[in-house]
Amino acid sequence: MSEKPEIVIQLKNVRKVYPMGDEKIVALDDVNLEFHKGKIYCLLGVSGSGKSTLLNIIAGLEKPTKGEIVFKGHNIHKMNEKKLASFRQRYIGFVFQQYNLMPTLSALENTTLPLIFRKVPKRVRNQKARKMLKAVGLGKRLRNKPSQMSGGQQQRVSIARAFVNDPQVVFAAESTGNLDTKTTKEMMDLILGMAKTHNQTLILVTHNLELSRYCDHVIHIRDGKIEKIEDVADKIEVGAEEETEERPEGDINE
Repeated sequence: MSEKPEIVIQLKNVRKVYPMGDEKIVALDDVNLEFHKGKIYCLLGVSGSGKSTLLNIIAGLEKPTKGEIVFKGHNIHKMNEKKLASFRQRYIGFVFQQYNLMPTLSALENTTLPLIFRKVPKRVRNQKARKMLKAVGLGKRLRNKPSQMSGGQQQRVSIARAFVNDPQVVFAAESTGNLDTKTTKEMMDLILGMAKTHNQTLILVTHNLELSRYCDHVIHIRDGKIEKIEDVADKIEVGAEEETEERPEGDINE
């Protein structure tokens, strides 16, 4: 019997309330979740469902009104901003929808930024960044600035930057929202391939049902609550069996 993967993140009774004048908006309501090492998760919900708030709280960008977030054994809900910043640099990578590249820096320089913050020596960080850019297919564009690259190429730089620091967890928030269908598939294959290769936990945040098919687990969020959690692998396996039975013999995923 195989062992259960290590729990990387655990949320316990998490609640987030925003004051709006005399009213209070409940963005998250008593959320309990576990995220395991090496697994791919999708936070799926329409705009206003609470999925972005959930991401921000998991990543330590916001604090919950109530509840606990345990990340690699650390109670990040108790950390101050300085400790949280250091924690994110060590454990977390981000792939953004808007790429968030520095326009005056080259692809190589943009990719080295997380390593600069961790005070990695220049020779080492350039070596790691070159290797990562080559892995995402940009080995010949190291000196190109964002204005000299297509949207897909800029997103590849963003992916390289997210993974260059060997993070435990990578967040991808609507990361393909600005890309066409073909490029979206290429980027998703790339992100998933990188995470699987290094046994990293990947958490996608999207409203796009098609993207959820890339994941191991889909967490459906509605009105700040966890509506249901789907095991995509099981769902696809069952669907494949049903399809085989129905087809005649020989007929041959803001």
